[in-house]
Amino acid sequence: MSSINGTTHGALFRSRASGHGMPGALFGRQDVFENDVDIFFHKHWIMAGVTADVREPGDVSAVDIGRASIIIVRDDDNFVRAYRNVCRHRGARLREQGKGSVGMLVCPYHQWTYGLDGGLKHAAHMGQHFDPSCRSLMPVPLRVIGGLIFVCLNDEAPVDIAALDETMTPRLAPFDLARTKIAYETDIIENGNWKLAIENNRECYHCSATHPELTVSFLAEDFGFCPDGLSEESERALAEYRARNAASLASWHKEGLLSEAVERLDDVATLFRTQRLVIAGNGESQTMNTKVASTRLLGDNTRRDLGDTHLWTHNSWSHVMSDHAVISYLIPLAPDRTLVRTKWLVHEDAIEGVDYALSDLIEVWQATNAQDARLVAINHQGTQDPGYRPGPFSPFTESYLERFSRWYATRLEAHGV
Repeated sequence: MSSINGTTHGALFRSRASGHGMPGALFGRQDVFENDVDIFFHKHWIMAGVTADVREPGDVSAVDIGRASIIIVRDDDNFVRAYRNVCRHRGARLREQGKGSVGMLVCPYHQWTYGLDGGLKHAAHMGQHFDPSCRSLMPVPLRVIGGLIFVCLNDEAPVDIAALDETMTPRLAPFDLARTKIAYETDIIENGNWKLAIENNRECYHCSATHPELTVSFLAEDFGFCPDGLSEESERALAEYRARNAASLASWHKEGLLSEAVERLDDVATLFRTQRLVIAGNGESQTMNTKVASTRLLGDNTRRDLGDTHLWTHNSWSHVMSDHAVISYLIPLAPDRTLVRTKWLVHEDAIEGVDYALSDLIEVWQATNAQDARLVAINHQGTQDPGYRPGPFSPFTESYLERFSRWYATRLEAHGV
């Protein structure tokens, strides 16, 4: 358990006042960052990709996570697997971060060669007594949930990933994300701590003032609001919001589409929340005109108004609509640097320029990601100012920040910090 000036990571967090933000040192200290990576990114399930990253046998995706690195591969039997990106000879990295396609995994140092099943197939000059069966690649626990890839870098992975699987598999089934392709993807480096990036994503207090593209497709009441002293106009808008939600929920329920909110945010290892939200305007998709960006809908759907099935975990947020999905996840790089990776998925048969215009598909979240990067950066800067004192969360628009903070504290305690 590391400490600076005698204050441990856990003790620092426990100095936080309930209902308030975290102390600035939790965002800026190197020892806290290293603990965070070890606990929250090496010992918990994290999103690390989508099956569309490895669509065909031989496709590989290497992902760096702190000092660790993994290789996600689709093998010759069409199974998605994950291995440590470490040669079993002298430890060289097998692949640089990124994607590609291979017949075998060949170490660039001494050419030890592995099959896509992880088995060592060739190692020259090792002698007749060498047993290659003892030098297979080290597997990484992996779970594919509705086309989303989750991995855990701890051999004893939390078993409550089953709850996420049981909840999301039927919700994502109508969209058949296994039959999608990546239309576009971006990597953004946000100049802020990963927890600030997550906090920013967990509240929409800021949305109406900073996200003009995103708010086109959201009903304002979904951002959260203070019910005290509502005007007559606001009361009418709230009644209309509730009526529209009820009608949409009834329509989806009639077709067997799961929509109600499911939250596992307390006393769990694998945190997540999901809900199907009504889309504003034309009600079809998160686009500037709120109509579908792709006329080739996901799965075998013919109905366009399927809302926004969102999912968030402690390192990801996803929005799945009738025509496309936007999948984002983050990986911490330094106390003040966070990689945010976003992938826009469309049906595998959708054709750019025929079924969709790329600019229409990516416009909303490309703008939103850039705006969020700026917000996280100024937030991080402020938390490192000597004058920073954590302020109170809004109970109406920032309740999930408090719950994330409590979960974070619980997981620190579970790992003895």
